Amino acid sequence: MKTNRLEAFSDGVLAIIITIMVLQLRAPTEITWEALTPILPIFISYILSFIYIGIYWNNHHHLFQITKKVNGKILWANMHLLFWLSLIPFATSWIGEDHLMLVPVVYYGIILFMSGVAYYILHQQIIKAHKDDEIIQKVYENRNKAYFSMGLYLLGIGLCFIHPLLGAICYIVVAFMWIVPNKKVEKYIEQ
Repeated sequence: MKTNRLEAFSDGVLAIIITIMVLQLRAPTEITWEALTPILPIFISYILSFIYIGIYWNNHHHLFQITKKVNGKILWANMHLLFWLSLIPFATSWIGEDHLMLVPVVYYGIILFMSGVAYYILHQQIIKAHKDDEIIQKVYENRNKAYFSMGLYLLGIGLCFIHPLLGAICYIVVAFMWIVPNKKVEKYIEQ
């Protein structure tokens, strides 16, 4: 099976996720700069979540640029990833409305952690399906960044119990780690 239907479906789901998030933003009722203050946490949580969805879309796109075929396991691993990503709008709304309260920030961290696990599983299924593909094996031979990210998510979840802002900082650090896609993939795409 070729990858084009999986890519198109994933692109559509991610576009819907972003649309749901932006539709949750509400303009203030007053026309003053001060009226923006109460919605600032909602907007900041939207920005972080938008960046996360963008990171997943970008890395997913790169991943499937070198993936030649998909099988049932890859399809289900991709659905698993999309499931966790589809929960981000709810978590985003919850954090934004309740500001940096413990339970919403922990929940957000769990969603991010599970999205990372799901993306790792997707990678593993692609690597297994392409055992003879030197490019995929070489590009994804080092998974340290993924392990470190998942560890940082767990640390962030734990730090939330000291102060939720500490957990949020961990989530932001992970986002910055992944904002630049895998350079090895871009190198092989250009060849």
